[in-house]
Amino acid sequence: MWCDIVTADSFVPMKCPRCVQRIHGGAESCPHCGFSIADVDARYGAGRVKVSSLDDESGLLDRSGRAEVRAAMARIPRKFPQLVAAVHLGPVGAATELRQFAFWLINRAVIEDIPKGRNNDACVLLVLDPRSRMATMVHGYLLDGHLREEDSFECLARAHGYWLEGRYAEGIVKAWNHLEGILIRRSRQARRAMARHRHSAGVGPSLNSQPRPDVS
Repeated sequence: MWCDIVTADSFVPMKCPRCVQRIHGGAESCPHCGFSIADVDARYGAGRVKVSSLDDESGLLDRSGRAEVRAAMARIPRKFPQLVAAVHLGPVGAATELRQFAFWLINRAVIEDIPKGRNNDACVLLVLDPRSRMATMVHGYLLDGHLREEDSFECLARAHGYWLEGRYAEGIVKAWNHLEGILIRRSRQARRAMARHRHSAGVGPSLNSQPRPDVS
């Protein structure tokens, strides 16, 4: 089914892309199965790979579909300027291979059509494999604490029915729209928590403070 969920490389507990056991994000290899990025480098390449933020390797999207997907993706960095939205559509393989490929891609990809100064640490990447009928969503470590595993599952679940019917663009748009809503809620929660903290600490607003982005 669609909706295989993994988390990306981070400095907090994550799931190993191979055995799906929880490991520390800073670990160089999985203590359970020995997996490391060298394993996927050997399969897909150790160097940087240049890609577009919408990388339709399988040619699943027509012109109007690409426009719809790009519009949905663009709303994420428009509301959260430090974030990057990316999509890869192409054959990868079985579930384990999909997880490992997504892990490799978010670590090795150079996304050419994003503004200078942004990188994969603040990227949300959707990988969709029409051949295996599976998808996954991963994120860079700067989104840890803002996005949870169940959030990614919800996003893919919104798209599941559309993808089963071959309506790939509509499904991708649904996933990004749901992610946008999640990020908006999380940013509001973070602002309220910060306000409570400042109030309890007796700290007032600084006259020299700069506007903060919704997600840090």
